[in-house]
Amino acid sequence: MLKVGDFLNIENVRHFIDSQEKLEIGENNILKVNECFQFLQNKINQSEQLIYGVNTGFGSLCNTKVENKDIQELQYNLLRSHACGTGDFVPRNIVKLMLLLKAQSLSYGYSGVQLSTIQGLIDLYNHNIIPVVYEQGSLGASGDLAPLAHLCLPLIGEGLVWENDKMIDAKIALNKHGLNPIQLNAKEGLALINGTQFMSAYGLHIMIEVQKLLNKLNLISALSIDAFDARIEPFYPYTHQIRKQKGQAIVANDLLKLLNDSQIALGEKHSVQDPYSYRCIPQVHGASIDAIQHCLSIITDEVNSVTDNPNVFVEQDLIISAGNFHGQALALSMDFAAMALSELANISERRIYKLISGERGLPAFLTNHPGLESGWMIAQYTAASIVSQNKQYCTPASVDSIVSSNGQEDHVSMGSNAATKLLKVLKNTQQVLAIETLVASKAINYRRPLKSSKEVETFVFEFKEQIKISDHDQILSTLMIKAKEYLFENS
Repeated sequence: MLKVGDFLNIENVRHFIDSQEKLEIGENNILKVNECFQFLQNKINQSEQLIYGVNTGFGSLCNTKVENKDIQELQYNLLRSHACGTGDFVPRNIVKLMLLLKAQSLSYGYSGVQLSTIQGLIDLYNHNIIPVVYEQGSLGASGDLAPLAHLCLPLIGEGLVWENDKMIDAKIALNKHGLNPIQLNAKEGLALINGTQFMSAYGLHIMIEVQKLLNKLNLISALSIDAFDARIEPFYPYTHQIRKQKGQAIVANDLLKLLNDSQIALGEKHSVQDPYSYRCIPQVHGASIDAIQHCLSIITDEVNSVTDNPNVFVEQDLIISAGNFHGQALALSMDFAAMALSELANISERRIYKLISGERGLPAFLTNHPGLESGWMIAQYTAASIVSQNKQYCTPASVDSIVSSNGQEDHVSMGSNAATKLLKVLKNTQQVLAIETLVASKAINYRRPLKSSKEVETFVFEFKEQIKISDHDQILSTLMIKAKEYLFENS
C-alpha cells in the first residue's frame, strides 16, 4: 500500500491508481508534521519577527505586517483571491494526482501545516471529490498559485467540485461524505498554493502514458520495416557499439529481437539502402528515449520534494523564505520531452509517407483501384497536419518570462504552459503512431505469402481483430480514433 510520504515513482503511482486503494499518511510523517506545526505556532506566539506569509502580506506586499488577530483571515483571503484560473478544465485524473502530490509535499514536515490540513487533502482523494481546476493562470514560479487555489478551496468548503459531469458546490459534496471544512491556521493558505503540484502532476501523468507509448513504439516500427521491405543490417550491433549512445543501442537491439524470425526481413532485398526514416530509427528513437528518461528523473525528484515557501527547519531553528516553488527544472525538462515526443511523430509520419508512395512493390496509396479510390492518401495529410502542430507546440515555454507582483516576482518559469502543451504533444504523437499502425497493417498484406516475425504477426492479427480495415475506401477518422484508443488508452 502506498502511503503519503513514501517514495513516489511512475511504477508505484500507476499501480496505486489502478488498484484504487485509499491514501493514508505514514506514522513517521505524522510525527514530523505535528512537530513542525507546533514549532511554527510557538514562533508566532513568542516573537514579533516578521515571517513571510505568516504575519505579512504576499508577493510585493511581503513587508506589510499583518496583526496576529488577522492571521487566520489572511489565509482564507489568500485562497479566495488566488482562485483566478480560466481556460479549459484540467483533466480529472490529473487533478486527483495534484491532491496526492500536494499532500506528499506537505507531509515531510517543512511546511508548518497542521495534520488536519493534509488529512483534508487525503479525504478529497479517498472520496473522489475532485475539485474543478482550470488550465490557465499559473506562471510556474511562485508555485502554481491559481490552479492550486482552486484545488484547495474545497478544503474550506468553497469552490466547485465534479459530481459525474456536473459541477456542484464543494460544501454540498463535503456534506454528502460526512466531511467538515478545515479551519486554516497561520501559513496554511500559502503552503497550499505555493508548490509545483500542477506542473508535476501533469508531468507524472504524462510520463506514465509515455511509458505505454514506448512499449509499443518499436513494435510499430518493426511492422513498418517489414511492410516497406526495409533492410535489417542497420540494426546489427556493430554500428551501435561504435556510437556509444545508450538509447540508440537499446532500440537497435530491440528491433533485431522483434524481427529475428521474420521471413520478410531475412529475404532478398532489391534496394541497397533505405530512407533515414527506416535506417535511422535507432538513432532517432534512441535520442528521444534518452531525453524522456532525463525528464522522468527530474519529475521523480520533484514529486518527492518540498516545494512550498517559506520552509520551516525545526532542528536548525530557522524559517527560510526561498524559492523552491520555482518551476524552472520542470519547465526545461518538459520542453525537452515535448521535442523528444514530437520527433517520434515526425519520423513516424515520414514512414507513413513512404508506405503510401507507391515504392517497393506497394501500390500508390495502398489501393487496388487508384483514381476510383483514394485509399490512404488523406491519412498522411492528417499525420502531416498533426506533426506540424506539434512543431508549433515545441516552441519552448521555458525561455519565456514576464514580470509579476509589482516586480517582486521578476523571473518566472512558465512551467505550467510547458506542462499543458506537453500533454497535447503526447496525444498528437499517439495519434500519428496509430495512423502508422493502420497504414503498415494494410501495407504488409502486399508482402504475402511471406510473413513477418511471430511477435509482429500476432500484433497485426490482434490489431485487425479490433480495428476492421477494409479493402476499399472507408471513413478513416473512426479507424484512427479507435486505433489510438486500442494502442495507448486501453493498455
